[in-house]
This record gives sequence, C-alpha cells and structure tokens, in this order.
Amino acid sequence: MILPYLNSLKGKKKAFAWLIDPDKSNDDHIKSQLTVADDYGVDLIFVGGSLTFKQVDHVIMQIKSLTRIPVVLFPGSPLQLSSEADAVLLLSLISGRNAEYLIGNHVIAAPFLKESGLEIIPTGYMLIHGGQQTSVSYMSNTQPIPSDKPDIALATAMAGEMLGLKTIYLDAGSGALNPVPMNMITPIASEIDLPVIIGGGIRASADIRNAYTAGADVVVVGNVVENSQTRLAELIVERDRFNT
Repeated sequence: MILPYLNSLKGKKKAFAWLIDPDKSNDDHIKSQLTVADDYGVDLIFVGGSLTFKQVDHVIMQIKSLTRIPVVLFPGSPLQLSSEADAVLLLSLISGRNAEYLIGNHVIAAPFLKESGLEIIPTGYMLIHGGQQTSVSYMSNTQPIPSDKPDIALATAMAGEMLGLKTIYLDAGSGALNPVPMNMITPIASEIDLPVIIGGGIRASADIRNAYTAGADVVVVGNVVENSQTRLAELIVERDRFNT
C-alpha cells in the first residue's frame, strides 16, 4: 500500500519519485531508464502529464514488466486513468478556483475508480508559481500561488488537511524555471501532519537537497532525466545522503 508507506516517511526518511510523461517517452527510453531506476532504488514511479495522448495502459504495463517499483498515476484528466497501476493520486487542485479540477473531473472518474481496484490517495494539489506559465496552469485555467506568499500556501495546505485529504503535493509545474522555494516548504511540512510531495523545476542536486532540508518527504523529478540515464543516478544520491 502506497499511503501507509508515505505516512511512514514523515519526519523519518526521504523518498525519490520519477515522473514519466507518456507523451515524452518511448518504449526503448523507458526500458533503459528503468535499469538505472532499479539499480539506484527509485522509490516510486509516477505516470501522467498535462496532455498524454498515448495509451497509458501500455506504458504502465511496460513499466511493470520491467520493474517492481510501485507505479502511481498522476493524472491530468480522467482520460489518463488505468487499472494497471498500483495507486492513483486523486488530485484536487486546492490552489485554484476551477471547479472542474476541484470536484468536476473527480465525479467523472469516480465510477471507474470504484471498480478499478486502485488504491485511492486523496491529494491536495497546489500549483506554485515557478517563474513562467506552465502547461498545468494553462490547461487547468488557474493561477498558481505566488512563490513569495508562503502564508497563502500554508493556509491552503492546512485547509486541505482539514478537508480530509491525505497528502499535499506542491508543484511548480513541468518546465518551471524555479522549484518550489524552501521558505514555502518548511512551514507546510512543519504545520501539517500529512506527507509533503515536491515537484517541478527541479534540475540540480542542490534543488533536491534544498527540498529535503526544508521538509519534503518525497521529491519528484521528470523533465531533467528524460534524456539522460546518468542524471537520474546523480540526483538520487541526495536521497541516500539524507537516509544514512
């Protein structure tokens, strides 16, 4: 089960997740990268993206044929759901005010999810401004929380916890110029009892180190490792340093 694992991390260990966007990966690329992921002990594989035109089932089945790393859906829409995964982050975009991403898409997805057998992880998804407009802000038609407003971010995360969500995901968005700042992560990680996931704009080891130091339980990397096997190996070292 994924959620108990995430809860076990809080304040004790750090985890490293690799986000695979099906539209940006082919079979050969995924196969070669999974060898590195297994060798270095990637903890979780997230699958999803803002668009995703490719068959998500096919991508997940390929991943699961090559590794035992748990696969978690990170869906941008109900079209990206698959019963082949182990779990799904049921994302509620609590930083925005677009009802479709707060509850509308969830209503559409609920019958499928009920029958899927997937572990459902209700997730407070918070989009943080990363220096430029990203695909997720454009597609969701929402404004990200300004990166210099940690008080707004904290209040939003607290509201998500009070509403019964089970984890908080702070995302600068794919292709962001800057990652989520430390002074936004720290108060959230300190004031809520939920696992905190950080993604978007992470390009360097220092970005991962800063996120972990600030209190992140899980750091997610995506774009930066899409075309480089060695990059994944370089970045995951930061998790190991915190866990020793």
